[in-house]
Amino acid sequence: MAQHKSSKKRIRQDAKKRLHNRYYKKSARTAIKMLRDMTEKAEAMAFLPKVISMIDKLAKRNIWHKNKAANLKGKLMRFTNGLS
Repeated sequence: MAQHKSSKKRIRQDAKKRLHNRYYKKSARTAIKMLRDMTEKAEAMAFLPKVISMIDKLAKRNIWHKNKAANLKGKLMRFTNGLS
């Protein structure tokens, strides 16, 4: 276990950051699932910008890799454009 004051503080900070990141990752994954479950194009097109915004924020904060974010966004856009 950590001995120095600074390393104990770093452990506390990392735990807090990990919880924060888990919350936003889970929220984004849930939003993606909700979007993929939609069957109406108008509803999906209205919800798509919110999901893309969540994905971009995760990529900006290095929680998700930028290529993963780009792949997800492309797949979701293709999905929504393919709805009828």
